[in-house]
Amino acid sequence: MSTMKIKKGDTVRVIAGTDKGSEGKVIAVNHKNNTVLVEGVNMITKHTKPSPANQQGGIVHQEGPIDASNVMFVSEGKVSRIGFKMDGDKKVRVAKATGKVID
Repeated sequence: MSTMKIKKGDTVRVIAGTDKGSEGKVIAVNHKNNTVLVEGVNMITKHTKPSPANQQGGIVHQEGPIDASNVMFVSEGKVSRIGFKMDGDKKVRVAKATGKVID
């Protein structure tokens, strides 16, 4: 199984789908389904029952999952692919467009 190149906290731009062109921060990553949740993108409406946490219940707007192949990492305002490089004895992510180390 290949490594997931997008991580929680990364800024990404949507490159396909109805929200194409919008940017946001990654809230969560699901390695099993190869999906990501992006802040403010692919908003869905969910009807919830009253519960101890949410006394009122009602309609909730939340982010829906997007396939990881439909987002690209944003580095210095440019979309970029991500590669890996050995920095001494540590493996680090590198933005291909700028050549900068991400983490």
